[in-house]
Amino acid sequence: MGGEKESVVDLSGRTAEASLTVQHSDTAEALSLVAEDAFPAVFATSRMVALMEIAAARLMRPLLREGELSVGVSIDVRHGAATPIGYRVRAVATYLGQEGKLHRFRLEAFDDAGSIGSGEHSRAIVSTERLLGGARRRLEAPRG
Repeated sequence: MGGEKESVVDLSGRTAEASLTVQHSDTAEALSLVAEDAFPAVFATSRMVALMEIAAARLMRPLLREGELSVGVSIDVRHGAATPIGYRVRAVATYLGQEGKLHRFRLEAFDDAGSIGSGEHSRAIVSTERLLGGARRRLEAPRG
């Protein structure tokens, strides 16, 4: 990339958000695979985690070059309150810094009544083509 000057983006302490209004499809009940699963019709932990991850990915956009994306590497969260259908949920990611190739975030989630979850998350920047190539190789590999 001859002669291109790489710009440094400082995300220290910056935040990004993602939000949604809880629908039935966002509930733990909707995740049930069989009747015996019997999950309740409240906001699912997996949906909270997804919303948190989206907020962190949004925050990383300024760090990405063409042909790159960020991927989740690890997440450690606590989901401490049940959110009913119809409530608004908001996830906030705060950039904590970079450790080697990993970018770290503090995560928080809120509904109309207050805090519902928190945790930490790490993301890495990868080549989109490399990621998709790895997925294609898995398709070609024998299953076992």
